[in-house]
Amino acid sequence: MNPGYQKFGIKTEFVERVKLKMKNPAVKEKIKGHLEGATKYDLQDRAKVRRWVKTFAKILNEPLTETQEDQFVNFIIAQRIDPNNMLHLLKLYTMFR
Repeated sequence: MNPGYQKFGIKTEFVERVKLKMKNPAVKEKIKGHLEGATKYDLQDRAKVRRWVKTFAKILNEPLTETQEDQFVNFIIAQRIDPNNMLHLLKLYTMFR
């Protein structure tokens, strides 16, 4: 099965590295803090999503090229995530578990 993020040019190796880093409670809490209060409208705002992508890349110590930033922004916007919808959150969880 091909994970959905690969269609956007996001490499599995990158996702695996990030998943490993996210197991660190301090890193996870820092990222969750930045997303606290985020709405589905925020997650459709290209400028906000790009800022978050850049911030999270720094927190995770994962330098990104502009192309990679674009790939992540496009992927996130395409998911049409509503952080208050449990089904959306489950879909994301299963994609990255």
